[in-house]
Amino acid sequence: MSNLASLLKSPSPDAEDVIKACNATLRQSKTDSFAQHVKVVALLNLDRFEDTIRLFEEFGESLKKQAQLEYAYALYKIGSLEEAKQVARGLRETGAKHVEAQASYRLEDFANAAQIYKRLWDSKDADEENDLRINGGATDAQLQLARQGDLVTKKKVSREDLEAFETAYNAACGCFARGELGQGEVLLKRAKGLCQSSELSEEEKRDEILPITVQQLFVLTSLGKYEQADSLLKELSIQYIPDLSTRMVAQMNKLNTSAGPTNPFLSQRIISSYSNLPKNDQLFFFQQSLVRQNQLAIDLLASKFNGVASSTAAIIAKHPSPTTSASINSVSALNAAAHSQSQLGKVGLKSILPLLEKRPKDVGLLATIIQLYVLTNNFGAAVTVLEAFIKRLEESKSDTDQDVRHAPGLVAIAVSLYSKAGRKSHVQSNLVKAASYWRHKSKCPPELLRVAGLSLLSSEEESGLEEAGQIFDTLHQQDTTDRIAAAGLVAAYAQIDLSKVRAETDKLTAVNRLTAGIDVDALEAGGVPQSVDTTSAIINRKRAAASATKPAKKRKSKLPKDYNPDKKPDPERWLPLRDRSTYRPKGRKGKQKQAALTQGGIEKETPAETAKLAPPSGGGGGGGGKPKKKKGKK
Repeated sequence: MSNLASLLKSPSPDAEDVIKACNATLRQSKTDSFAQHVKVVALLNLDRFEDTIRLFEEFGESLKKQAQLEYAYALYKIGSLEEAKQVARGLRETGAKHVEAQASYRLEDFANAAQIYKRLWDSKDADEENDLRINGGATDAQLQLARQGDLVTKKKVSREDLEAFETAYNAACGCFARGELGQGEVLLKRAKGLCQSSELSEEEKRDEILPITVQQLFVLTSLGKYEQADSLLKELSIQYIPDLSTRMVAQMNKLNTSAGPTNPFLSQRIISSYSNLPKNDQLFFFQQSLVRQNQLAIDLLASKFNGVASSTAAIIAKHPSPTTSASINSVSALNAAAHSQSQLGKVGLKSILPLLEKRPKDVGLLATIIQLYVLTNNFGAAVTVLEAFIKRLEESKSDTDQDVRHAPGLVAIAVSLYSKAGRKSHVQSNLVKAASYWRHKSKCPPELLRVAGLSLLSSEEESGLEEAGQIFDTLHQQDTTDRIAAAGLVAAYAQIDLSKVRAETDKLTAVNRLTAGIDVDALEAGGVPQSVDTTSAIINRKRAAASATKPAKKRKSKLPKDYNPDKKPDPERWLPLRDRSTYRPKGRKGKQKQAALTQGGIEKETPAETAKLAPPSGGGGGGGGKPKKKKGKK
């Protein structure tokens, strides 16, 4: 014990020497709690986390209670995240809160992690301010990627984000989650530059720059800058990436470039080499979903249609329909592609439409069918399928079905199709119906309410303006800094009851300031362009292209050249020529035939016809010329 105590008094004791001294002390007294605790700390300093857990299991509950923080940290490092989170939650130390936040982050409980970091930020020390800013930024980015952006208060890049490469990298990830790829690309360049100019060692710089480069590869391929992506691959050494999960993401991004293998069987081999990731280095759920989609897409390229159909059907069967999960709906689309053998047009629809009868509430399958109809310019059939699907959901009494019926994605599809067909009333009714449904829910999509409110502002009826005011009032209560909600609230009630929004009117930007840089005289001189409503026309690309290139044909006049409008037309002009009173046949035979024809008169019998009708006499009758002989039957 004395050797251990003297060793610990040294300025920087070596961890290996400390472990040897602890072992010597524990051989003399196995129940020495101080030596046990010191050995745990030494093992953690050497990153020997598995050995640390074995030591906790060896000495039992007494050591776990004595070193709870170390136990929670060791559990976190070996990947036992849920257990680490529960152990750290019962502790009050700041370090335990960090462990709980990190475990929640890895468990994708980003809301809990964000709350912990917010509490730590409110009571932060100067030494941990930078770490909290980095971890908080990463949590905010993950919240937006997980479609929980309503929990994020900071959605714009600040100057503080540009001071360190970690914060710039997290800000870039937040931009990717919001679809701001261009700004994210700039932030990644900033992060790489800051890392290269930092005081880190060359090896540390390489380890930090590698994931930044992997993200750059992603954003370049997403923006269609394939040449730049190919040149970036030359400086990316995938084999040196220490984390297997990051290395797998890098391989996936490489497959999307032109430098990737064109042989799908080779791509399958590359992806399968990362099938078993370690427990403490797993992908996030949205990453796993994308990897699965890529694997199934590669299988389709390899013509493994039956295998994809069976594997995707098993995944779909485990999740009830309908659902708004992007992961499950993408699997439904791949299942449809497998059944149609990647065929488009009418051939693909013929194979996919029967699946809708088996899975009538499958949102992913519905979206695939609508997309195929749109590709063939058959918007009418797309609307019919969508309306039948919506009707099935509306007839259901399930809360889940109603949530899917009014989901922003499904409403957006309906609005898009109705807009193409020029059915403006249907567009507004769908938006208003969805807004009225979500307005009374605890979690309402602000984008949907905003669009519905803007559409109602054009209403000429007071009831429509009143409903728009209620929608913008809901948005304004959720976020008092939302300028669109404030402006919409004023615009709605200004026409019906200005007293309700007089306080908000003063907060809006003055009109003089908004129009300060506008030259009214130049606008008047330029004229007002007239908009052409093209939505009411029949949507047909081929006809539209033909009408754009060929001039309109002039109709030929059907009036005769000598037409005189003052002259009374012949009342018998609609009768055939031979039936007109002015008709005069030519020749002797024609006159005889004309004489035989009547129009309503009594027909006169000719002598010849009278002779034919007379009864035959007993003897041979005389007559004119001899009749022609006919051959009798023998």
